Amino acid sequence: MHQQPSPKRYRAPNKRHNQEENDKPRSLLECAELVLPWLTPSELANISLTCKSLHRISKSITALRSSDASRAFENLPIPFLNSVDTQPYAFFLYTPSQIPSSSSFVSPQRQPWGWSSSHDVQPNCGVETVRLTDGSAENAWGGCACGDCCVDNECPCSRFDGLEDVVVRECGPSCGCGSECGNRSTQRGVSVKLKIVRDSNKGWSLCADDFIPTGRFVCEYAGELLTTNEARRRQQKYDDLALGGCFSSALLVVREHLPSRKACLRLNIDATRVGNVARFINHSCDGGNLSTVLVRSSGALLPRLCFFASKDIKEGEELTFSYGGVRLRSKGSRCCCGSSSCFGWLPSEQT
Repeated sequence: MHQQPSPKRYRAPNKRHNQEENDKPRSLLECAELVLPWLTPSELANISLTCKSLHRISKSITALRSSDASRAFENLPIPFLNSVDTQPYAFFLYTPSQIPSSSSFVSPQRQPWGWSSSHDVQPNCGVETVRLTDGSAENAWGGCACGDCCVDNECPCSRFDGLEDVVVRECGPSCGCGSECGNRSTQRGVSVKLKIVRDSNKGWSLCADDFIPTGRFVCEYAGELLTTNEARRRQQKYDDLALGGCFSSALLVVREHLPSRKACLRLNIDATRVGNVARFINHSCDGGNLSTVLVRSSGALLPRLCFFASKDIKEGEELTFSYGGVRLRSKGSRCCCGSSSCFGWLPSEQT
């Protein structure tokens, strides 16, 4: 006799199992929303080709990046606007202030950008900044202890209207006043409306998105602080890359002459890879509409390079300043400032 096969027992659907299976794609997408903001534009473009869901997330990240170059580090969003080509934004790591670059302070390799505000948990996305203070600086200039600089404007740390002096002193770490002190105007980040606009000749340029009156603080030139040897090494590398015609550096060398006039302090600030929106300020042979000012804060070891409006700036007007007067034609790049006094070549000198 043939043995009849036993009938298969019917099993009711496992609701818990089905729910877990349905949750898997959702969990993967949530992970993607956490991971993708850490990617570079090329990495983001490659992963967007894998499926529709990742393409949608990548598109959202690109839109968020284009809406604010500062990643919310500044008081106001600073958007990218491009009607020239298809590049939605310029990619770099953002820091609102100077950061040391040495063996003891390793520059970050990644920084999330395009993080959705819908998430409850935000990553630690800042570039770590270090307060550069020194005891000798505090002894030389102890700062104020009044604590009410905003009230009577009689603070011993001299005030500044943005136009007259070359070096300015502000309250700082060794002062008794708080962050809202009126003599800390350059320490609260960007407080004017700005936008980054694509130009067919210059590339990206920083423009006013509202009227900026004469003497108003605009922004600090933030980036990596380099030793002179490191600055020279990087500049040589940047010069080699620039020969291809598709690379632009943002290494700025500033010299502060000491009172004796026999020596000067040299600051090497590189915003090529890590910097703020000041990296988009272009040169103008006529001096531009911004004045550069070295600002020293009480108790701070090094000064900061800050930009003030040297004249009234209209909404939509490009922000520019003079990179310097020395021009080495063999190493310089062509100038596209368009001013009537244009020399034809960007300022350049031996680093």
